[in-house]
Amino acid sequence: MTNMEQDRWSRVKGRLRSSVGEDVYTSWFARMDLEGVQDESVHLSVPTRFLKSWIQAHYAERVLSAWQAEMPEVHRIDLTVRSAMRAATPTKEAIAPVEARRAERSEARPMQELRAVATAPVSASHDALGGSPLDPRLTFASFVVGRSNTLAHAAARQVAEGRRGDAVMFNPLYIHAGVGLGKTHLLQAVTWAGNAAGERKVLYLTAEKFMYGFVAALKTQTALAFKEALRGIDVLVIDDLQFLQGKSTQAEFCHTLNALIDAGRQVVIAADRPPSDLESLDDRVRSRLAGGLVVEMGSLGEELRLGILRSRVAAARAHHASFDVPDQVLDYLARTITHNGRDLEGAINRLLAHSKLNNQPVTLDMAEREVRDLIRPQEPKRIKIEDIQRVVARQYNVSRSDLLSSRRTANVVRPRQVAMYLAKTLTLRSLPEIGRRFGGRDHTTVLHAVRKIEALVARDTALSDEVESLKRQLQE
Repeated sequence: MTNMEQDRWSRVKGRLRSSVGEDVYTSWFARMDLEGVQDESVHLSVPTRFLKSWIQAHYAERVLSAWQAEMPEVHRIDLTVRSAMRAATPTKEAIAPVEARRAERSEARPMQELRAVATAPVSASHDALGGSPLDPRLTFASFVVGRSNTLAHAAARQVAEGRRGDAVMFNPLYIHAGVGLGKTHLLQAVTWAGNAAGERKVLYLTAEKFMYGFVAALKTQTALAFKEALRGIDVLVIDDLQFLQGKSTQAEFCHTLNALIDAGRQVVIAADRPPSDLESLDDRVRSRLAGGLVVEMGSLGEELRLGILRSRVAAARAHHASFDVPDQVLDYLARTITHNGRDLEGAINRLLAHSKLNNQPVTLDMAEREVRDLIRPQEPKRIKIEDIQRVVARQYNVSRSDLLSSRRTANVVRPRQVAMYLAKTLTLRSLPEIGRRFGGRDHTTVLHAVRKIEALVARDTALSDEVESLKRQLQE
């Protein structure tokens, strides 16, 4: 680089700093280097694909304008990633005015390059945005739909097939379910399908990756850039929200959530419980999450489990043509492995390994031996506070709103205390959480109700029988 080029580059950087402000300049342009000037092109480099992608998407015109102020003959900026510049033929993507880019696409770029761009993997653009890793197997094509996940699947497809500028129907879309029931599969399918369409930027992040990115941005003093990057996403997908910890991180998540929704951007979230049960989250976050479409994915029925098993066998057969699992073995697995979809996939993997390594066909005896530890005892039914309130209200001929109200009449106080007692004994919810779910009462009120019913049950046979009857109804 000549001294003249270096001087021009210094003046260009000064113009950029004045144009975008010191904070934005430090976040995005401080690590941009000039590689050289040739004819009508300026060659710049940055250290990461993320920086390259963000600058191209948001500051292309400003960079070009700053150079044209120094050199009017410049009509093209080539931006590369420095780590890739030592390759024999680095891939470059020009930063140029919209009209120039359109002209290049239609006239100057060879057909081979167009085909290469068209077939580029979706994951490359997702990785450039800093997303969590995507599993290529987790698409809508491989998702098995059944009674327990039909609504969640339909809502996810609706989100994935939307286009930039379309009215957002479900925002945020909040999917909750237990472990291994397909939440992550649906969220990654939304990401694959959304990015494949090419019209919107869809970013998939685990809660852990979100926390790591925010903390790293604070340490490197690039928090503003981190916030801008997230808020420039068209569809933000967050998985395992129950793991989001830390006051500052939760506050930033809340601000990001509000900014995206208010701007008409789509948010999709998954967790292992409904928003109201995420006790570690701020009330404002829970309220905003509950304001969208909340969908539960239920446990896998036997028919759905059989469908998943058949799907996994077909996928395995694509790589191992001779692999076969008899129908009676599939029926046995679907009937006895009831916990979650991952156990079903693990069972097929075990049968495949045993069959290939021992060169033996899959039989029912072999399946019974190989999957013994995957056959778990049936878990007790998960009881919700809403279920308790509904059953108690029906038993005592009062309304659920009566239980949540401030009424102190005898025909309401006793049912309310019984419901609080059952909530404490049949769920894992804390006293403050139970109080909040009963009209915002203090935890001391709940504790008083629990102790009172405990004392009454010990000496009042009729009440004891009533409470046991309520427990049986809830546990059936």
